[in-house]
Amino acid sequence: MAEKTKEAARAEVDEFRASIGELREEVGKVIVGNREVVDGVLTCMLAGSHALLEGVPGLGKTMLVRTMAEALELQFSRIQFTPDMMPADIIGTTVIDENAGGQRSFSFRKGPIFANIVLADEINRATPKTQSALLEAMQEHRVTVSRQSYTLEEPFFVLATQNPLESEGTYPLPEAQLDRFFFKLHVPFPSRDELNSILERTTGTDAIEVRPVLNKERIIAMQRLVREVPVAKHVQDYAVRLLQATHPAEGGSLDEVKRFVKFGGSPRGAQALLLAAKIRALFEGRFAASVDDVRACALPALRHRVLLNFEGEAEGVKTDEVLQAILKHLPESK
Repeated sequence: MAEKTKEAARAEVDEFRASIGELREEVGKVIVGNREVVDGVLTCMLAGSHALLEGVPGLGKTMLVRTMAEALELQFSRIQFTPDMMPADIIGTTVIDENAGGQRSFSFRKGPIFANIVLADEINRATPKTQSALLEAMQEHRVTVSRQSYTLEEPFFVLATQNPLESEGTYPLPEAQLDRFFFKLHVPFPSRDELNSILERTTGTDAIEVRPVLNKERIIAMQRLVREVPVAKHVQDYAVRLLQATHPAEGGSLDEVKRFVKFGGSPRGAQALLLAAKIRALFEGRFAASVDDVRACALPALRHRVLLNFEGEAEGVKTDEVLQAILKHLPESK
């Protein structure tokens, strides 16, 4: 692809920022605060990937996803995960149809996974068998039923919510599925001012209307622009070294990593770091990713890909603490 002129690149970046600003404004009509979480969800969408939102009940995780869907002209579906849900409830099933002449034939009834935005609500309340039904859809953007493959329409992304794993009646997500999520975002408890704003918006008589501001074609164009953002070799190498630093078997890894980490991040983690850095650069009006962009995206991109060992779990070590120690000691260049 021919290099863009500075003027063309600047125009595209400005248009990108304007679109994101409009979307933030619409989401902000309903969602109070949580700018980092909102930007994290937007980052996953623009990367063509998926987001996992974790927090205790009542923090507005589901409301955020629903509001995002309303602000986008995309097909939306919601799957409420329960322990008795089966894979066919997600991807669909083959049924026997009978026509007026009495002839029977098999036909496929599509499940709720066939949408552009899929809200997987309380995903960790379903059994591992049902959770795994999402794996092919999330990675390949297709589903296979009875040896027949069905392609999901683009853009496609899953926004999943889960309660902390200590909550009763939940199942830990398999590592293979966790790795499919681009970001894992922690939804914090609101501050005093934010709580007051939430009460004012939700206990009065005014109905808040969210208008759609981005359509399918515009989102796909923005996703293409993300891929075109250049990354200097030293920035890419920093992302690689950051991922390697999460592995306890790597030479020179920190004592905290050797002591508390069982498995480091996968290559998907490095891909997420680099794509997220490109998107952050565009958010800030730059057409080039930097080391600071990679650092800023490290926690949500890697916290679910780094698995602690028994000692780390027993001592209550948080994955974020290990990652912050790595970021503090990892030099920009080597």
